[in-house]
Amino acid sequence: LMKTSQLYELSMDYRKIRQFVSEGILERVKSGYYGMGFSIKSEETMVSELFPDGVLCLESALFYQGYLDTRPACWQIAVDKNTSKSRFKINYPPIQPYYAEPEILMLGAEELILGEGKMFVYGKERLVCDCLKFEEKLDREILQKMLYHYIRESQKDIQKLTEYAKIRRVTQKVQNRIGVWL
Repeated sequence: LMKTSQLYELSMDYRKIRQFVSEGILERVKSGYYGMGFSIKSEETMVSELFPDGVLCLESALFYQGYLDTRPACWQIAVDKNTSKSRFKINYPPIQPYYAEPEILMLGAEELILGEGKMFVYGKERLVCDCLKFEEKLDREILQKMLYHYIRESQKDIQKLTEYAKIRRVTQKVQNRIGVWL
């Protein structure tokens, strides 16, 4: 996957790029991005290559943390709020961006092998806080299942959970929903 600017650095002008696309040598992935063999790659690989600066969040993170059995239809990715909105105007794979403050974007993020690349996913404690913060965006059943599994989790870090809850401003929700069970 290469940006148009990188192709220009290789002494290709827009006519040469267009010619390579028409001959099938290059594929236009989205505006400003070209690749070779990109359409035969898995969704996971596409997402990790297109959005290496993003963090899987909400339902996408729940799936990769083992709280959901099936991968959601749309990839939910947290990105810096200063990121260009046009990056997400693609047809495939379906992406739902969530814009976050740069200071908290990587809070609780863990590296994950995704397809042939690497990406970040929120850890369980950050995920609990975000799911409670954005509970209106989640199906009630998914939220209940996630809370149930987290409570039964043997490797939970309560100190980290309370620290993240304070930063994410969901301390009261964490105490009301989880505190009684801990």
